[in-house]
Formats: sequence, C-alpha cells, structure tokens
Amino acid sequence: MPPSDATRDNDYLGRLRDYYAEARRIPSHQRIAALMGFASKTAARKLLSRLEVAGFVARTPDDDAWMPTEHFFERPLADFAVRAGAPDMIDGMGGEPFLVDRYLVKQPSRTVMVPVKGDSMIEAGIHEGDIAVVERTKAAKAGDFVIAIVDNEFTLKELILEKGKFVLKPHNPAYPVIRPQGQLEIFGVVTGLARRYSA
Repeated sequence: MPPSDATRDNDYLGRLRDYYAEARRIPSHQRIAALMGFASKTAARKLLSRLEVAGFVARTPDDDAWMPTEHFFERPLADFAVRAGAPDMIDGMGGEPFLVDRYLVKQPSRTVMVPVKGDSMIEAGIHEGDIAVVERTKAAKAGDFVIAIVDNEFTLKELILEKGKFVLKPHNPAYPVIRPQGQLEIFGVVTGLARRYSA
C-alpha cells in the first residue's frame, strides 16, 4: 500500500528540518526538488504551499523567501514517561507537539544560554559542557541555582542562607562555600539545563 500524502509530507518536512539544521535557511525550489527527488520545481512549490497551510513555513515580510514558523521547530513529545528504574513496555510514540524553546525559555529577551565549565556542581547533576538556561529578571531566592559574579568572575552555585547572609554553595566537596565579603551580585537564575550526550 503506497504511503498517504500526509505521510509523504511528514517525511519531506523531516528532510527540510534536517537541511535547515545545517544550513539555517529554507532552500530554493530547485534545491528542494533535488532533496526530495521531485521531477520539477513545481512540485517543490506545491510542497511549500501545503506546508504553509499546515503552519510550518511562511513567507518573509517582504515576500521574497520562505521562513520557518515556530511550529516548524516542534518535536513530538511522547505520551508516556520513561522509568529510570524497572523497564516499561512502550506501546507507541504518539504525543503532543513539543517546542524545546517554549519549554525552557519563558522570557526570551531576558534569557541567555551559558556554557558550564568545571565540576563544582557535579553532585547537583550539572556537568562541564552543559548549557545553563539563565533568566536575568527572576528574583533569586535561597535554594536557587544562580550565576553570580565573584571577584569579577562568573560562577554557578546554589544560593543559600547562612547566618542571615547569602552565600554560594558548590555541589562538590572538593570546593569550598563562597562567602562574599561585600554585596553579592547575581547575574541570573538558572531555570533549565541542556545536555548533549553524543556528537
């Protein structure tokens, strides 16, 4: 039984997303035809029109090119949670669309992504090479992981209260608690973490 139009378009969309991840642009009609194995640019134009109706792409404001919409970057979110203990049977992978940026970033204009260096937070599950999602507007409170400025350098630690004063606690016994002598300057609060396990 041949695949349906919807199945084929889903496959084409996947190829287009892979291309965009590498090139950071929607390709030309000619390039799309080559990527998808179309016989003509007309088929590429029709595909983009269908993806526009589905909400994945749109015309640029000056109408001279195609651009991805937010919907383009959604990934499928499985409708089950995976156990970290005993294995579960997995019946299917269907689920609601999931946008990583929407999940991790609440205020885009106030959010920066900060690479983590060192191992002072390793027992909190924060490793070198991770990317910390840092919100600069959120008021810091005891128990938050924060990016603080100490001696003109940035450091990621847990903000805790000690004898009525805020100090910075590492999560590695090899590092001491940082007790600033003057006013503690908070750059932002860590609201999330991104980690890649393979190259």
